Amino acid sequence: MAEGKSEKSPFIGKQQTPVTLNPSWESKLPPHESNGKESTSVIGKLGLAPKDKYLIVFFIFLLHGVGTLMPWNMFITAKSYFEDFKFGPNNTVATDVNYRTHFMQNMGFASQIPNLIFNWLNIFVHFGGDLTSRIVYSIIFEMVILLVTIVLAMLDSSQWPGIFFWTTMVCIVLLNVCNGIYQNTIYGIVASLPIKYTGAVVLGSNISGCFTTAMALICGEIFSSMRTSAIYYFVTAILVLLLCFDTYFALPLNKFFRHYETISRSSEKKSDSKQQLNVPYWQIFKKASPQLFNIFLTFFVTLSVFPAIQSNVHRSEDFVIGQNYFTLVTCFATFNVFAMLGSLTTSWAQWPGPKFLWVPVVLRLVFIPLFIMCNYVPPDSVRSLTVYIENDWVYWGIGISMAFSSGYLSSLGMMYAPQTVHAKYQTTAGMYAAAMLITGIFSGVLFSYLGPYFVI
Repeated sequence: MAEGKSEKSPFIGKQQTPVTLNPSWESKLPPHESNGKESTSVIGKLGLAPKDKYLIVFFIFLLHGVGTLMPWNMFITAKSYFEDFKFGPNNTVATDVNYRTHFMQNMGFASQIPNLIFNWLNIFVHFGGDLTSRIVYSIIFEMVILLVTIVLAMLDSSQWPGIFFWTTMVCIVLLNVCNGIYQNTIYGIVASLPIKYTGAVVLGSNISGCFTTAMALICGEIFSSMRTSAIYYFVTAILVLLLCFDTYFALPLNKFFRHYETISRSSEKKSDSKQQLNVPYWQIFKKASPQLFNIFLTFFVTLSVFPAIQSNVHRSEDFVIGQNYFTLVTCFATFNVFAMLGSLTTSWAQWPGPKFLWVPVVLRLVFIPLFIMCNYVPPDSVRSLTVYIENDWVYWGIGISMAFSSGYLSSLGMMYAPQTVHAKYQTTAGMYAAAMLITGIFSGVLFSYLGPYFVI
């Protein structure tokens, strides 16, 4: 017993040090052999691998999933605020330019161009150093831009709709420059954790849509003024980003997160330093390409119809949902709720496996003509194509199927992608997955511009 007391544990430092943003006790351990999925590390062998107590890390990444899509969801769900209030025929002076007809497509294009560019650049170029700096500054700038959006909501823009339109588009571009870096970095960080944590980010991104739809409904019911409703609606986005900002700094204080971060870093250090200077980006892309294709096509189909086409599907008959809430419920609420449920389902079922995931992904292409066959009428246009699907229940069922499959299949693709490469390259693979997600969204938005030409 005396001898045991005289020995110093290799896991305890010589003196207590304050908690910092860098790994603490795990960094004093010998290099790990594991990639985070096996138990060959020193900690794993001794049975000391920490657990995610109370799923704190899981919920933090879920919250960041909400934050990564908050700007996009806030703007697309505010369709009525922009098209009916700011650009409504009774709220603006007469102009030669109709800002309503392609507003959703224009907003999607402005959102995804910077997101696309910076997601891809973020893989190869380090913007300002470490991952913490990227996330912190991205969130701060997003909050500043949302404040500008709130100021625009306060102002009467009826005499200058063109200035309001282009100012809004510039805000959307800048907002998504920051968001592209933020989203890509979060997927890179979570890629070194067990697979379900990537699923948490995807689940959070789907919950984000539910949250924004709920806030749109609540603000619309509480405030009779569309202007006041929009102000409080956008304020909630700032509050969510503040939560994301605070909780990010809680991650390095968690033993579970530090454990996997240390494993990832030690795995990188095992490789020769010269090799680290030349990350095999093309080899990583090739190995992950089947899942990257699945991610791309899933989001391409989804954004081809949602929200540009689906939000302009009108009631064909008397329906249980009134005219005022038809679009908000059957389009936005339905998509966000069922995409979230689809994403959540992957926590219990992960079928099909990586090899055959492409089959249901390709079959989803049928949703594009199905939505065109519904009572889709672009703003300020007259439909000439025959409406083949007049039953609103059938349309709603198609919307539910599209949303659920989008959440489910995209989650599987995002979860499978980092597992296709060695542990030391999983962060890069995770960034590739995020970049392909945005590429699919951007391509879908571009395709949605063709929507009116199919029916007019």
